[in-house]
Amino acid sequence: MMYWNNEELQKPSENQTNIYLVLVNKQKKIPGNREEKIELVETRNAFNKIIKIEKETLEMFNKLREDLLNENIDIQLENAYRSISKQEELYNEMEEKYWPEYAKKYVAPTGYSEHHTWFALDICINKNWKIICENHDMIVECEIFEKVHKKLANYWFILRYPEWKEDITGYEYEAWHLRYIWDTNIAKEITENWITLEEYWDKLNK
Repeated sequence: MMYWNNEELQKPSENQTNIYLVLVNKQKKIPGNREEKIELVETRNAFNKIIKIEKETLEMFNKLREDLLNENIDIQLENAYRSISKQEELYNEMEEKYWPEYAKKYVAPTGYSEHHTWFALDICINKNWKIICENHDMIVECEIFEKVHKKLANYWFILRYPEWKEDITGYEYEAWHLRYIWDTNIAKEITENWITLEEYWDKLNK
């Protein structure tokens, strides 16, 4: 297993730390005027589509992926940043495809999506040369995701929507939704104590 020392990357200022720890959920909207403080890059996802992502988040995802490849687990990006207009389009699509209550339960309202932060990732699995990306197909890959989740904190990621925390996060368990928060100690505290970003945020702001 590979570990990456915090000293490998420049320690951010307090202002930068607040950017990485931004909390967005169904009650808390994405703050404005953040883009100028964030370095973005483009990359291709598992389906060869160009997506945008924060630079350091992508760097650490690639290190996580490299580590998992040593265990014959191939995770790939499905999506990362999602614009306000794209979120609205997705929400409307889910309303039409299923029903309004489904969209309300499973899709964040416009402006309230973690994907607006630039630091949230949805991953998929390349298994036996087949990309597994549908939620109902991924949720049964328990063994694979267990191994993925064990490594997240080493690369400064957390599982954003863990099991049995729906009453706090507002979302059911999503094994594939990762969140980069820069600090490995914070990531380990959240992971090892089985708390959510909301619970950590409350503790931080008491």
